[in-house]
Amino acid sequence: MPFTLHGLPVSQGIAIGHVHLVSHALLEVNHYHVAQRHLADETARLDDAVATVQGELIGLKAAATGGQAHSEVGAFVDLQLMMLADPMLIDAARALIESRGCNAEWALVQQMELVVAQFRQIEDPYLRERQADVVQVVERLVKVLLGHPGHLPPRRRDGLGTIVVAHDLSPADTIGFRDHNIAGFVTDVGGPTSHTAIVARSLAIPAVVGLHHIRDLVEDDELLIVDGTRGVIIVAPDDSIIEEYRLRRAELELERSKLKRLRDTPATTLDGETIHLLANIEGPKDVAQVKASNADGVGLYRTEFLFIGRDTLPDEDEQYEAYRTVLKAVPGKPVTIRTFDVGADKALNGAHSRFEPNPALGLRAVRYSLAEPKMFLTQLRALLRASVHGRLQIMVPMLAHAHEIDQTLTLIDKAKAELRAERIKFDEQVPIGGMIEVPAAALALGMFIRRLSFLSIGTNDLIQYTLAIDRSDEAVVHLYDPLHPAVLKLIGATIQAGARYGLPVSVCGEMAGDPAYTLLLLGMGLRNFSMHPGHILEIKQQVLRADLGELAPRVQRILKMDEQARVREAVERLAG
Repeated sequence: MPFTLHGLPVSQGIAIGHVHLVSHALLEVNHYHVAQRHLADETARLDDAVATVQGELIGLKAAATGGQAHSEVGAFVDLQLMMLADPMLIDAARALIESRGCNAEWALVQQMELVVAQFRQIEDPYLRERQADVVQVVERLVKVLLGHPGHLPPRRRDGLGTIVVAHDLSPADTIGFRDHNIAGFVTDVGGPTSHTAIVARSLAIPAVVGLHHIRDLVEDDELLIVDGTRGVIIVAPDDSIIEEYRLRRAELELERSKLKRLRDTPATTLDGETIHLLANIEGPKDVAQVKASNADGVGLYRTEFLFIGRDTLPDEDEQYEAYRTVLKAVPGKPVTIRTFDVGADKALNGAHSRFEPNPALGLRAVRYSLAEPKMFLTQLRALLRASVHGRLQIMVPMLAHAHEIDQTLTLIDKAKAELRAERIKFDEQVPIGGMIEVPAAALALGMFIRRLSFLSIGTNDLIQYTLAIDRSDEAVVHLYDPLHPAVLKLIGATIQAGARYGLPVSVCGEMAGDPAYTLLLLGMGLRNFSMHPGHILEIKQQVLRADLGELAPRVQRILKMDEQARVREAVERLAG
């Protein structure tokens, strides 16, 4: 009898195939005493497992580099290799074996739980989900220690693919599965920024995550349909359901094929307005995707990824090289680089690490930068030096107070004065902008308009702070709603104020890359969208179908509504 389950849709598309269950080795770990005379052997057993996993990861990374997997996979494997060398994990497990006289598996899991607890204190959803790297690398070690590293699914001969069903999947897992006709991924845990989600999107494999106990509800080799667009799983579908989903899959594949033809088509609305579609990136490795999508530039370069997960901070030259590489790779197009959005909550190591009781409301983003002026000045000097290599724009995150802008501008002037004194060239006219991410900023725009050259709305944080919702908290995530009337009023007012004073405004949060909101944002007056490069063609398709003259009055009526259900119905009607 078929039955349906619902999870989080994180990678679009439809997959039909048979279940391949992946074991969860951490559940199989026992605790036993190791005699003093055998402790050296137990430590050696751990070291051998570490060496084995290091070898596996290096081999998998080489396979990714030479194959079709995208840069995200290699970056995650690098992160897991770093964790294998992290004294907080491996050295501490060795110490536990010696001090407790315990087995290596148990020592590893104990230390993993301590490290994961530290990650759970991190406010940023993306960085908090990196706790999954710790769990996954330990699980890989435990599998080696237990002597069952796992088996790849057999190649099927019935024309159907394999649906991998797991508690969670590591990037290394996905590389290993790559050549085995994997049709879809389904996991117990995860969110939009989990490994499974990111890697599945990069490989264009349908995926649904956050199904909690899916592994208990399906059996190996059982037939499954994964609808990665709607977040639906159908277990044991009958022939009529399979045929229906085959038709849907064919339609989606046709749509994808059509989208590729739009790469070089100008993003112009039916009534002739040009819309700028920009890319969000995390470093030079993402430039290839920017070019592949023919983006109009970079609307958000998250520089914090230069700073996290290392014991020493990048110096001015290292930062300069990273910024220069991106600017030179996108000649003639704007590149908006955000100053680091790190804080005590964001996994900075060494002397810069801190603990805060409520990181979301603590020392983060521009607050952290201003509290560490030497570190901030180093980044500003690197940015200004790089400015001669392209069209740089500097963007400051999470501004709320006028003094934060004034102090930042003073530091920029100081950096410029130092570079002039040292006869180092830079662009004297680099535009300085700010992110609107908290309600206070959206409600008091005058201070930003008077001091800055452009604004960018970070909808992820703006929604979180407006609704007091942590979107990665499964207990309240259903309350996270981009269409809440309060959220729309703040976004609409910011866009309209920018237009009134001639200040460019963009949206760089997830709303910009979701086609369900494109017509709404266009009707509000938005002309600059910044998103993951993989979403650009889909958004362009929406732009090409839009008539701004017809949309604007309808959206103004939506902005006056105060019932979420009415707003949702009205937004759905915009498309048709």
